[in-house]
Amino acid sequence: MVQISSCPNCMKESVETFYTADPVPVHSVMLVPTREEALDFPAGKIALGFCNACGFITNTSFDESKMNYSPKCEETQGFSPTFQSFHGGLAKDLIERYGLRDKSVLEIGCGKGEFISMLCAMGENRGIGFDPAFVPQRRPERGGDAVEFIEDFYSEKYTHIKADFIACKMTLEHIPDTQQFVSMVRRAVGENFDTTVFFQVPDMSRVLKDVAFWDVYHEHCSYFTTGALRNLFVTSGFDVIDVWTDYDDQYLMITARPAKRLLCDAKTLIPPSKTEVDAVRSFTREAERRIHLWQHAVNRLKQEGQHVVIWGSGSKGVAFLSALRAHVDDGGIEYAVDINPYRKGCFMPGTGQEIVDPAFLSAYRPEVVIAMNSIYIPEIGTDLKRHGVRATVMPIEAVEAAV
Repeated sequence: MVQISSCPNCMKESVETFYTADPVPVHSVMLVPTREEALDFPAGKIALGFCNACGFITNTSFDESKMNYSPKCEETQGFSPTFQSFHGGLAKDLIERYGLRDKSVLEIGCGKGEFISMLCAMGENRGIGFDPAFVPQRRPERGGDAVEFIEDFYSEKYTHIKADFIACKMTLEHIPDTQQFVSMVRRAVGENFDTTVFFQVPDMSRVLKDVAFWDVYHEHCSYFTTGALRNLFVTSGFDVIDVWTDYDDQYLMITARPAKRLLCDAKTLIPPSKTEVDAVRSFTREAERRIHLWQHAVNRLKQEGQHVVIWGSGSKGVAFLSALRAHVDDGGIEYAVDINPYRKGCFMPGTGQEIVDPAFLSAYRPEVVIAMNSIYIPEIGTDLKRHGVRATVMPIEAVEAAV
């Protein structure tokens, strides 16, 4: 590893690069209407750096000027029954755990507004959601007039708005200056010591353990283990209430309340464990090995005349196809399947596969379906059966079995 810069999470000069990918699409959830635009999609670079002091991982080559969060971003997972069940259960749990009834709630990075609408409808709360990618025409019916949406980034401009509960789901990983951002949230809370904040991010411990190269994207410039996330909130002036994982350990979550005394002493940092350090140091070697195995598997299936599709056209699919680029551009994988109707007819950024709905498979008849997220395999099986398709479903993690 090579020493390169200071850490935006703890500000110590202890960041070393350990994994690179280049070129990669700068956005992985952007709707791209033509194959030509998809193949010519703006590219960036990934150079992951590991902080030996706090365990944080950052894309040191992240280019914020290339990011364009707008209504063309289609990030929602809300069309999945599996995800809907998780989302509703999470909202119910937070309402019960933190007494969110007849309260004011605020969500940073609310997407299409599904979660804050649930919090307001289920707890009879009042809410404000911030997101430049919010689409007013798709405003959820749940929550009704109790929810206000602001099509903008949350910033110092809005820190005067107070709330009893602040949520920020799957957004912090898009923010490069993490301590600066969480400290801004702390200043917004001020002396409202009963305010609870809730953040949800991808769990980097799982990514490292599973060598999930398909979970590393350009727009995800910040990656957290449990220790790194806890360190961030403690040094930004919060008392941590709880840290846990959910959704098959894919999501890492934290709840905290403002500390009455700011703790910025570096001595409070929890250093990364030996297991995390070892996983970081072996990640590049293992990722390259798994990418090579998937390339070999796709080549073999193509030579055997089998039709292969991926299921899931979001970030995991984009990262997977980008890593296998040399072996999917020539027809090894022609289509990406997605149940989100807004994605149908668009194309995968960087590699150009057309995105189709499950009904398309009735005629295409793939022999192999590579599931970009194993938690959806029961759903995939149900959809395949509904459309009369008999195919082998391969979990993305099971590359050894695919070869």
